[in-house]
Amino acid sequence: MFNRFINWLKAVFNRGMDSLEDPDIMLDQAKRDMQQALAQNREKAVQAITQKNRLQNMLDEAERKSNQLEAQASTALRQGNRELARQFLREKANNDATVATLKQTSAQAVETVESVKIAIKRQEEEVRKKTAESLAMKAQWKQAQIQDSITKALDGLTFENEFESSFSAAKEKIQNKQAEAAARSEMHAGSVHGKIMEMEDMAMDAAAEEELVALEKRLGLQTESNPGENLTSDADVESKLDDLEKRLQQGG
Repeated sequence: MFNRFINWLKAVFNRGMDSLEDPDIMLDQAKRDMQQALAQNREKAVQAITQKNRLQNMLDEAERKSNQLEAQASTALRQGNRELARQFLREKANNDATVATLKQTSAQAVETVESVKIAIKRQEEEVRKKTAESLAMKAQWKQAQIQDSITKALDGLTFENEFESSFSAAKEKIQNKQAEAAARSEMHAGSVHGKIMEMEDMAMDAAAEEELVALEKRLGLQTESNPGENLTSDADVESKLDDLEKRLQQGG
């Protein structure tokens, strides 16, 4: 009982492994993995673009502040407040340093984002290519399965003349039986039984001949000859023949 259970578990495991190794399942899983990886990369690209946009907003804000500080310094100078103008310019100098840093960082972010965009496009193209290959491979797998089924179905077919020996043996046996029957017929014709039958046929012929003679006598077609009477000349024969013809004409 335990061995049967172990064998059942092995069969279930083997069927599970076979199903996992099925090309359709493998291709579908690979397609899902590619699409999942593409989706994750797109999300990362979105985050990178978001950060790039934030840097751009910070740069725009810093540049606006520098312009604003410069305008305030100009206003202070026009008002004759040189010290206030100096403070604005000092603050603008610090802000300009921030602007320079933001420009460098933003430029790197833009370059990185553009590279990511190109990589995403290439990955999308690869996914489309692999998807098309997957469909073609699935079609090939189906064709291979159909061809295998046809081959298995044709395994039991035989087109060779393998039954010729049986037909030849039967034909030879029939011919032997016919030859034997012919031989028996030939032997039967010359056997004692055949001779007896031949004698019986001769007896029947003799009886029929006697009946024929009797019938001829009744019809007057034959004359009775006395024992010991001999026809010694052709004239006597002709005379007897004439008498017979006369009686036949009278009887007619």
